[in-house]
Amino acid sequence: MSNGVELSAEENRVIPVALSSASVYPLSVHDAFAVAQDLSFDGVEVMVTNNATSQSPHSLLELSHRYRQPIVSIHAPTLLLTQKVWGSAWNKIEMSCRMAREVGCGTVVVHPPFRWQSNYAENFPAGIRQLADMYQVRIAVENMYPWRVRGRETVAYLPHWDPLGQDYDDVTWDFSHAATAGANSVEAIKALGSKLRHIHLTDGSGSGRDEHLIPGRGNQGCAEALQHLAGSGFDGVVVAEISTRRAKFAGEREQWLNETLRFARQHLSLPLVGARDA
Repeated sequence: MSNGVELSAEENRVIPVALSSASVYPLSVHDAFAVAQDLSFDGVEVMVTNNATSQSPHSLLELSHRYRQPIVSIHAPTLLLTQKVWGSAWNKIEMSCRMAREVGCGTVVVHPPFRWQSNYAENFPAGIRQLADMYQVRIAVENMYPWRVRGRETVAYLPHWDPLGQDYDDVTWDFSHAATAGANSVEAIKALGSKLRHIHLTDGSGSGRDEHLIPGRGNQGCAEALQHLAGSGFDGVVVAEISTRRAKFAGEREQWLNETLRFARQHLSLPLVGARDA
């Protein structure tokens, strides 16, 4: 299924770099498509939120065609802030899969279940595999991080915040979440191997907060990780997901996003020697 805007052919494939609609918050989904076109991104990841446009396949396809930006992925409303969007946990996933089919993309990003969603969590790996098969999409589970209350870690996600070692077919790796968790993104990406389906390109300093910094401004080895991807046969999409909500003057948001895009394209064009064998 196609939304009318083609990505690069598999032959001599260049890894696409798309823009998450979350990166323009608090602006709208419409703004995300406009910025993606202005800066020459390769597509848009749509974060489903309370915003009506983000929930409408018809509206999203209109934006995709108007701005000639393919929709590369749908981020399911599995965040704390979107608990009331699309009802039950399984309905959120299924509606996201259905939307992905309708807009012509093959990847749905989901967060692991919260610990209080125990019944949902028990059948989560098998359930997402069944929905992925039913809708013929990839459901890529995102790495998260432990929550800390008064300096102590608390269990927030089941079966775990770390997708490594879990029974998932596909994984999304987020560099900011990795920094918050104290993880090493380069090592994790290599360990995930063919399970790695999708990238949220950002960075973090390890401060304990989910910072979503511009890549290269944190401690996650983003340059090395992208170079590894470029030489390892990665066939997914790299999605810029930085925080721009603190942009203070006209054009600053676009400057940060352009810096992120340039960083991605620079390092995706420089595969490390021997990376394919890593």
